[in-house]
Amino acid sequence: MWIRWHSLGKKPASLALVVVARAFVSLAALGLLVGLVTAIGSPARAEETMRHGIAMHGEPALPPGFAHLPFVNPDAPKGGRLVMGQQGTFDSLNAFVVRGVAPDALQRFVLQSLLYRSPDEPFSAYGLLARSVELPDDRSSVTFHLDPAARFSDGKPVTASDVVFSYEMLRTHGKPFHRSSLGRVARVETPDAGTVRFIFGPGADRETPLIIGSIPIFARHATNPATFPETTFTPLVGSGPYLISELRPGESITMTRRPDFWAAKHPLMRGLHNVDVIRYDYFRDQNSLFEAFKAGLSDLRVETDPTRWSTGYDVPAVRDGRIVRRALKLDTPKGLSAFVFNTRRPQFADVRVREALALLFDFEWANRNLYFGAYRRSDSLFAGSDLSASGVVADERERALLARLGASLPDPMLDGSWTPTASDGSGRDRDLARRAVDLLDQAGYRLEDGVMRKRAGGEALGFEITVSSRPQERLALNYAKSLQRIGVNARVRLIDDVQYWRRLAAFDVDMVQWTWPVSASPGTEQANRWGSAAADRQGSLNYAGAKLPAIDGAIQAMLSARAREDFVAAARVLDRLVMSGHFVVPLFVLPDLWVAHQRGVGIPARPARFGFAVESLWREPDPPNGNSRLSN
Repeated sequence: MWIRWHSLGKKPASLALVVVARAFVSLAALGLLVGLVTAIGSPARAEETMRHGIAMHGEPALPPGFAHLPFVNPDAPKGGRLVMGQQGTFDSLNAFVVRGVAPDALQRFVLQSLLYRSPDEPFSAYGLLARSVELPDDRSSVTFHLDPAARFSDGKPVTASDVVFSYEMLRTHGKPFHRSSLGRVARVETPDAGTVRFIFGPGADRETPLIIGSIPIFARHATNPATFPETTFTPLVGSGPYLISELRPGESITMTRRPDFWAAKHPLMRGLHNVDVIRYDYFRDQNSLFEAFKAGLSDLRVETDPTRWSTGYDVPAVRDGRIVRRALKLDTPKGLSAFVFNTRRPQFADVRVREALALLFDFEWANRNLYFGAYRRSDSLFAGSDLSASGVVADERERALLARLGASLPDPMLDGSWTPTASDGSGRDRDLARRAVDLLDQAGYRLEDGVMRKRAGGEALGFEITVSSRPQERLALNYAKSLQRIGVNARVRLIDDVQYWRRLAAFDVDMVQWTWPVSASPGTEQANRWGSAAADRQGSLNYAGAKLPAIDGAIQAMLSARAREDFVAAARVLDRLVMSGHFVVPLFVLPDLWVAHQRGVGIPARPARFGFAVESLWREPDPPNGNSRLSN
């Protein structure tokens, strides 16, 4: 990613404090109203409580009436232009349906949701289009009271019918995640134009109200339901801070900030969306993005290549301070990066085969020789957080959950001593090769004339590693070379993006390299990655084909946990179960978020804990007698 700004010399706008509560009532009156609702409401809703926001566990960190989010600069200068470079292309602006390849620009800048998820908390969401929320203790339903001030970009108010329409479009035509999540709603009620209530049915959990609150809201009057499932370059009408002002299909998208944005002074928006113009430019390769940044054509770059981070920034602009590099420490779990076994393939059906092949990946050699020692070994679904089971002894909560699930794990998985096996770093560790051959022998294989074969039938053990980029190809070739030492034929095949994504969606691969990022509060998405139902649903992220009832039970325990302690225990059980199943060959994670930016880019003194919010950046005004060198 690369970013370019131009200063337009605008002054900071004054920002009024807005209280997130029901319209036209003070906080004291709101408390009285909640008491009256509890006292005289219908029995079915007697326990509902009015809220300014909701959290997955416990209560949101910010109280009603907060002035702004804690990680922003509330007085950030306004103005300038921001250009974000991305690799690839796009053939649609509708990112919510299966067809086409679309950017996230609309969801990030043009559309809004009922709730705004704060990147500074594990999983808390505050009222945005919804001024307040009613939620019973059992979370069997959720009621949103819309902000009367909320307006779409064409000036029409956001109403309950728009919310219901958006829900119906995504439930019927959305991507698998939306269809699955929204399918848990039993019915929707609209008592009036400013209120919408979702009543949940089977399969709903404590995360469901937050998922409902996060769906983008489209304008019903400006959206054709008949063409919604199709690719289109006509942008959806939203209520967000920007409008698309110029479009070059497949090349660039330009968005201009709305002067009539309804939430410009909302406390959730204060200090965000500080630039006047945002443009997405698309490039075929990462080298072009990096060269543009070094040439001063962009203001900010998030770096993910350790080789480039270690050697590529030795340029005059860095040495004289025009480019600043930072390593930001975030609290977000690192997620899992791995080679993934497709266990639908017969050669990977035996867990002993998978464990044996995983032993042959020499992380120590690859990290030193390919990546300048920048990586850490990936050892968990939730590396770098308290959700990780790595190095942690299973406590009573975990053991009790495992017992309920009928799952037994080897001692190293329970006492926290399991880690991906470390090599001697030579690239030819004989001890690991012997251990791998022993495991394959137990699984019915033997080494004959340099080829690993099945004893019954004589089929050679081999598979294809499908990759879509040169960096992936380089690592896969290194792994394939290690496997050849014990007679396993791993073929590496580089294919184009279109073919890669089509085959991946259909699980038509033997092995791929994949990274599952994770939030600070993982939830429903884990079922899409490791759940039994997802294993049979094309387009899911369960590339491993995992189908274990114990994994399904652990995910359900995560989603139903009411206390943070129970949630952590369930997450660690899931972690232990997936790792003990050897569905993947763990690779590596970056310890920090690497950011490089041009001098003059404003970054909050304390970034959000769980994500780098580009929306919070700003451009410092140019000196009075100087010109921006990014003026074209």
